Amino acid sequence: MGQIRIVVVDDSVVARELIVAILSTDKDILVVGEAGNGRDAVEKVRDLKPDIVTMDVEMPVMNGLDAIELIMASHPVPILVVTTLGDARTAYAAISRGALDLVIKPDINIEAAQEFIDKIKLLSKIRVITHIGGNRTAKETKVQDLPVFDGNPLDSIVAIASSTGGPEAISVILSGLPEKFPCPVVIAQHISDGFVSGMVEWLKGISKLDIKVASNGDCLAAGTVYVSPSDRHMEVSPERRISLIDRHPKDIYRPSCDVLLSSVARVYGRKSIGVILTGMGSDGALGMKRIKDAKGTTIAQDEKTSVVFGMNKVTIDSGCVDKILPLDKIANEVAHLAGKKQKAALG
Repeated sequence: MGQIRIVVVDDSVVARELIVAILSTDKDILVVGEAGNGRDAVEKVRDLKPDIVTMDVEMPVMNGLDAIELIMASHPVPILVVTTLGDARTAYAAISRGALDLVIKPDINIEAAQEFIDKIKLLSKIRVITHIGGNRTAKETKVQDLPVFDGNPLDSIVAIASSTGGPEAISVILSGLPEKFPCPVVIAQHISDGFVSGMVEWLKGISKLDIKVASNGDCLAAGTVYVSPSDRHMEVSPERRISLIDRHPKDIYRPSCDVLLSSVARVYGRKSIGVILTGMGSDGALGMKRIKDAKGTTIAQDEKTSVVFGMNKVTIDSGCVDKILPLDKIANEVAHLAGKKQKAALG
């Protein structure tokens, strides 16, 4: 197999030099081009046909968001947004334009540099497709005939697990859930440290639900979405509260989907609705099995609409999934499940 060909895009010469220096330490990666603005990036991708692109967000001439949209509409390629924490909220808009993931700009720390290289290698293998117009989220949310909820809470919960490609998938689901949704929603999304707040702020702009970064001791409330921080794992306690537990330095996944889903199975049992989305690896498969064993309902995103058919495939193959659905049908299914539970509660 040949080297991974990459184009590095950043308006800062210093940042480009650092990224190139880090990538050049790995013999499997070849930097074939650099660009200092979005317009130049579009041309370099067209001419050089790289396997992957690293993209800054704030740049002169053409910003990263517009460049991503043009690239994904004409010469689709895996794109990793490399940005600062200050641009985190804006950077998440890049996900809806077609970028696969985002990371903070690497420093000279050896561990951070290796994580960056590993991320490049993983994303370069993903097959991406053309997205005319770039913004996929608005087009894919097609939820119809939703039940009308009266605001009375249900003793049920929706737990969502996702990884690579997950932020966009989560945005589609949350934008499709109605107001006064009668259950709390808890989410474990694998994410780089420091970016959870930016993702939550982005999601708030496209959903009717109350969305927050979970805090230890939060009391679970209907219509509220609790997103796990990345520096700790999240559980649901028997008292129906958020419990944050310390992450072990050797934990592969952060935050852990299995930890969250397993706690939901223990506490809510048959009243659980587990949803597993796109992502690499197998995190979440064990937790989904525990929800199924507890007589809860399990849903998995299908292969066609997944950026990476990984953790959801492992879960499906284990035989513990009740329904396999395309992304734009999951919110509808979740809402109707909640509607059925509400009718049953009313008698």
